[in-house]
Amino acid sequence: MRRTSSIARLFALALMMALFHRVAAGGPLEARATLALGFLLLAAYLGGELAGRVRLPHLTGYLIVGFAVGPAWLGLVRREEVDALGFIADAAIALIALAVGSELSLESLRQGRVALARLATGAIVFPFLAVTLVMLSVSASFPLTRHQPLGDGAVVALVLGTLAVASSPVVTMAMMSELDARGPVARALLSITVMKDIAAVILFALVLANGRMLASAGALNMGLAGTAMLQLLGSAAAGTLLGFALARYLRLVRRDLGVVLVAAAFVAAVVARLTHLETLIMALAAGFYLENFAPVESERLRRELKRGSVPVYVAFFALAGAGLRIGVLADLWPWILLLVGLRVVGLRYGMLWAGRDPSVTPALAREGWLGLISQGGMALGLAQLARRAFPEWGVSLETLIVAMIGVHELAGPICFRTALVRTGDIKETPDAEAPVDGGPAVAARGGL
Repeated sequence: MRRTSSIARLFALALMMALFHRVAAGGPLEARATLALGFLLLAAYLGGELAGRVRLPHLTGYLIVGFAVGPAWLGLVRREEVDALGFIADAAIALIALAVGSELSLESLRQGRVALARLATGAIVFPFLAVTLVMLSVSASFPLTRHQPLGDGAVVALVLGTLAVASSPVVTMAMMSELDARGPVARALLSITVMKDIAAVILFALVLANGRMLASAGALNMGLAGTAMLQLLGSAAAGTLLGFALARYLRLVRRDLGVVLVAAAFVAAVVARLTHLETLIMALAAGFYLENFAPVESERLRRELKRGSVPVYVAFFALAGAGLRIGVLADLWPWILLLVGLRVVGLRYGMLWAGRDPSVTPALAREGWLGLISQGGMALGLAQLARRAFPEWGVSLETLIVAMIGVHELAGPICFRTALVRTGDIKETPDAEAPVDGGPAVAARGGL
């Protein structure tokens, strides 16, 4: 009965939005974007509740509803409205990344450094090699490099391998919050996703910097190698300054923390847009600074972020779903499935390789790859750089990468939950909507 009621409310909302679309068709973009945001929030929240009742993560419901009502399907939210709301998505990702950074303490990272290093190495090297080597072997048949010299195909294979390294700390943090998962497996996966994203940027810069030895003249814009590294270092530096400023301010202000955090998120989004830095890295660095150099303020921040997490997750993942562009699946689905499959195989065997070290628990080595499927913000940023790096066919490459990211983004939350259930970090409950309580005893904060 409750499931039918949610579907009926979703249908009613869709009819109302279709009517408003007609009425506001000639209105200013800002007004239409505001209307679209309100509709997305309501529809995605209902979609999340419905997903919970069919034993799926709420995040999956937010994404699917966003995609369904977005420009790629029903068109109740138009492409220009989604683009206009990009700033809201940037602010939301800043808040989530602040929470991610505040979970990374130097003490816990030092305690598990051997296991984390082994796990991150496997999760980085194996997907990179699997995608690169296979795509290089089929470059003569790959649509983007079919008529290009072998050297160009090699650079494209290396770029695709680099994109296979990236994961999504944002999805990981959101799932940890939804499932109330604070066990050793969840924390290890969160740390690994952060390390993988940083490694992806460094690898991307190295590939572009050395690509001139392989690529033909004019096929590669090598200047973007420096851009990628500057973005990484600049974002980390700006985020550290933001964390320092937040720590000083939070020591003086004891009230209205929610307002302070929202203001900080919008500041991070504005600075990132004006300076072409990465909002995700900036907010991660700010949260990391607070956790390790202002722990009292970090704890207050973490409590406030947890209290207001639901609307932030609904807004971000609904907008992410509305922005999904997977129409290219109709033409390139065999290649996208190949890339997705290679990445999954690489993650699987990379974690099994890591499990040969006694510092890595067998459960994490066996099931941890499922928690690393998601991709998101950093991968999308690298896809944009890839478009600019290849002047001749960069648009087609970006389209392919974005479609691949969309597949990972939809499957990632389900896989992450499966990983935590199989490793015993959480227990499956009859009511999929309820937070998981009464789970197994877990290690101290940050332990593996």
